[in-house]
Amino acid sequence: MKNSYDAIVVGSGASGSFAVKELTERGLDVLLLEAGRPISDADFPENKSGPKEKGIQLSDRLRAALTGQPIQSKVALYGAQQRHLFVDDREHPYSTPKDAPFLWIRGKQLGGRLHTFGRVLLRWSDYDFKAASRDGHGQDWPIGYSDLEPWYERVEKLLQIRGCPEGIPNLPDSRFAGPSKLSAAERDFKTETEQRWPSRKAISWRYMPPNIRRVPQPILDAQETGRLTIRADAVVRRVLTDPESGLATGVEFADRRSKEIHIAHAGLVMLCASPIESVRLMLNSAGGRHPAGLGNASGNLGRYFLDQTISMIAGTVPGRTGNEIEDSVPPDPFYGVSGGVFIPRFANLDSVTDNRFLRGYGYQGTIGRLYSPPDAPAKFAIMGFGEVLPNADNRVSLHHSRKDRWGVPIPHIEIRMRENENAMARAQAESIYEMCANAGLETEWVATYLGLEEHGRGAFPDANWFSRMLFRLNYRRSMALGACIHESGGARMGTNPANSVLDPHNRVWGASNVYVTDASAFASGGCAGTTLTVMALSSRAAAHAAEQLGRV
Repeated sequence: MKNSYDAIVVGSGASGSFAVKELTERGLDVLLLEAGRPISDADFPENKSGPKEKGIQLSDRLRAALTGQPIQSKVALYGAQQRHLFVDDREHPYSTPKDAPFLWIRGKQLGGRLHTFGRVLLRWSDYDFKAASRDGHGQDWPIGYSDLEPWYERVEKLLQIRGCPEGIPNLPDSRFAGPSKLSAAERDFKTETEQRWPSRKAISWRYMPPNIRRVPQPILDAQETGRLTIRADAVVRRVLTDPESGLATGVEFADRRSKEIHIAHAGLVMLCASPIESVRLMLNSAGGRHPAGLGNASGNLGRYFLDQTISMIAGTVPGRTGNEIEDSVPPDPFYGVSGGVFIPRFANLDSVTDNRFLRGYGYQGTIGRLYSPPDAPAKFAIMGFGEVLPNADNRVSLHHSRKDRWGVPIPHIEIRMRENENAMARAQAESIYEMCANAGLETEWVATYLGLEEHGRGAFPDANWFSRMLFRLNYRRSMALGACIHESGGARMGTNPANSVLDPHNRVWGASNVYVTDASAFASGGCAGTTLTVMALSSRAAAHAAEQLGRV
């Protein structure tokens, strides 16, 4: 393996995959470093046993918790068949304050968390990018919707996003390759909801169809150029910088298995490792012109870490049994069916409609699609996602004494719910409960990290008493921050190096040949999924980096 390239990209998920595509297609010789292992067809076996009821999955979760995944097994929609696509928590420790738990849900393999996310891909709007101008909290992004619109379209065209145009101002329509569909039960819910609350829209998911080739499509495209070198099992420890100029000269990484240390050189480094990992790497790259961490002259590196508030509601659909498989693409042999209902944010957009909190929340779920035996009641489950306000005290830092097995200080994650988030979580639960009741659905339970409410037959009524008791005792641990898997911030973009870490093109202030293009760059966290914005942001930044190097 040679040790000198035009560019090095760290991380192969949503951000890194699009970075390598843009760079290689513009003529750069690129090294992609992935901390996890390669993937193969064996990681995605066909599910020949057929669908089954998920339920509490107590035995599967306990087995995973006792054999290395006490944190990963708490993910809301845990499935034992995907266990190998989540990390072993013993190998990847982190710390939090005792009174502020955070669920860091991760996958370390080529493609990262692209193998476990729901594939819902949504555009953000200036209701997100310019939220601070509307309510006076925090700071706007240094870019707006018009800056990302062509990059959204470029990503959507490649991934063949399914969906339907709706004309919703705060959820811009995507470039759709074809329609997605609501189930019959979801159509009934839509009718009842929109008739009573015209501002509350219930639309079909906008999502990426399953990728049967499994390796992310942008990486496949980059490989086609012949200019991409992939090295898996490469744990990057720090970015190397010139002591005089402060510019990056390459990276130092360890072989995951042998722990042997290697150095690779490049004139361009793109960090795409996910918010917590990229921030940790930058903090651990202190030295020379960056004594407090790469790009930390302002002291903001690691600060303004963000997530979203989570809520969940579940129950049955009266008058319907079994489940409906209705969508415009065939089921994936490993993941199963796709599709569902999405309710975009409707609170506090052009005016204050709920003065208990700033910003708002949305919902994503399924009604009538979850597997249920043919003679059993149809089911629904809907998750809520609310925006956490930027706060300098929410931060990622390095643990002062603990290191991982590759010699890198473990991250310390401190993020807390405050008054605004508590009020929003209560409103999330109230709003979805009233919408489900209005549509005639029978709620069994609705929960946030603040509390569990049981209705009718209660949570998981067909499970045994012991499982139900454990669920009631432990549900809060699964509803902590991090459960949304939408974390962002920590290296936010801005126009002023005094209060940001990155410039409007995702370049590190003080190290202009280092770009950070995962969600750590976010200036605010929104309430819709972050993945499509990460993909568009990374594509835009990679194109800018190539242009700075004189490439087309």
